[in-house]
Amino acid sequence: SDTHDDFKPKVADASNEDVERAIESDVQTNAVLIYMKGSPSAPQCGFSNMACRILDHHGVEYASRNVLASEELRNGIKAYSAWPTIPQLYVKGEFVGGSDIMMSMHQSGELAELFKDVAKRAD
Repeated sequence: SDTHDDFKPKVADASNEDVERAIESDVQTNAVLIYMKGSPSAPQCGFSNMACRILDHHGVEYASRNVLASEELRNGIKAYSAWPTIPQLYVKGEFVGGSDIMMSMHQSGELAELFKDVAKRAD
């Protein structure tokens, strides 16, 4: 081949159906799940950091998925929720919203109510 790798066609790692199936499984098997940029211990944007700090404040156990690890996942979660931004919080299988909604719900006490029967972290 006479072309540099940067100019070769990109092949998708997973089909849309595979990504949607994986998202659905994640959402249904984790009581609290955040799709974010980076990880809770090393967030890659301020909004993801704020969302994790809110979850940490409430002391809930939560799973996370790094959307920066896969273009298919990053686009797939936006399509799945019909929400254009990251992070995205799911609680008990339901989409809650992004960091702005989380902050508003935290300040109003709605988030504490939502988390009342969710497992707490064992520190």
